[in-house]
Amino acid sequence: QVQLVESGGGLVQTGGSLRLSCQASGRTPSRYAMGWFRQAPGKEREFVATISWSGGSTYFADSVKGRFTISRDNAKNTVYLQMNSLKPEDTAVYYCAIANGYYGGAYFSAPLNYAYWGQGTQVTVSS
Repeated sequence: QVQLVESGGGLVQTGGSLRLSCQASGRTPSRYAMGWFRQAPGKEREFVATISWSGGSTYFADSVKGRFTISRDNAKNTVYLQMNSLKPEDTAVYYCAIANGYYGGAYFSAPLNYAYWGQGTQVTVSS
């Protein structure tokens, strides 16, 4: 069993910042890329960002590029999503996931390339 627990969501005003965390536990793969996705009401789940096992490769959705950063601390089995300059359209439930590989790049922008998912954390950006 693999567990992923997200935290750090909440309510923030437009232009504000939040930092999401996701800690993995259980029988995780020896090496794995991780990603963040989000889903707004009435919309499909969409890719936000991914990071390789080493942390040396990251890839972002165009909608968040330049505003969000992703990082990880493998000693803590934790991945972070720093979200700056938040907009109302960033409002969604944010999910972290463990990928079916350990390298980075656009390949891991597809949800089908992820094996394990967290329960999500709500982010609401007020205008």
